[in-house]
Amino acid sequence: MKIIRFQDPAGDVRLGRLHDDDSVTLLNGDLLGGPTDTGQGAEVAKLLAPLEPVDILCIGLNYAKHAEEGGKGLPEHPVLFMKSTGALQNPGDPIVLPRTLRSDTVDYECELAVVIGRDCKNASRASALDYVLGYTCGNDVSARDWQRNGGGGQWCRGKTFDTFCPLGPCLVTADDIPNPNNLAIKTLLNGQAMQDWTTADMIFDVPRLVEFLSASTTLRAGTVILTGTPHGVGFARTPPVWLKPGDEVTVEIEGIGRLTNPVVEESTDAAE
Repeated sequence: MKIIRFQDPAGDVRLGRLHDDDSVTLLNGDLLGGPTDTGQGAEVAKLLAPLEPVDILCIGLNYAKHAEEGGKGLPEHPVLFMKSTGALQNPGDPIVLPRTLRSDTVDYECELAVVIGRDCKNASRASALDYVLGYTCGNDVSARDWQRNGGGGQWCRGKTFDTFCPLGPCLVTADDIPNPNNLAIKTLLNGQAMQDWTTADMIFDVPRLVEFLSASTTLRAGTVILTGTPHGVGFARTPPVWLKPGDEVTVEIEGIGRLTNPVVEESTDAAE
């Protein structure tokens, strides 16, 4: 089932089931509690990210060809960093290029996002997917200068500016994606394919990531795991390709859909 979160014309936040003909029916209940389809038609005034994550865990260097393009060896264990939940952005809303802490080297990264549906600790590889509610598209937007040089050796500063974690357009429940490591994944920048690969190239597949991240650690229901990006990112191109105001970025994943966001500059007219 494809589930969306949206505002109705009255401004209320609702859940809906997205059908193949793009019609929407209202769902009753909570996303994590197993919502049920009412069959009642719904009007979507504004599409929102499929959930508000409790945590956003991110994996770096998890595609073999991406590690190669960055001149990195294959990691022995998954490379973990985190984004603030404040980095969340909705489909259709802008990626905002930071100007107070200025970056002119902001990059795109298409990623399969895994949503944990119930609390999970010490999952085995065999049981890992039992804890997955579903999947959505993610864009791990990254300010490369702050990632590499401005964070004291940590990646979080360059990864967690406001709007740097678009998610959407829907959550596809796990029963509709039995093998998350067999999906086409791509990034389109102004309509041009920049990344076009497959989740089969992950160094650590989704079951291994859930096993690793839950080891001696509770993954709370509502945790989002960004599983890494394939090759073709902007920094590795000659010359490099950076996001600029007026761009439009689309992440497309087979069986899920397209997550599109425009790009704008942060306003520095007045302190917020």
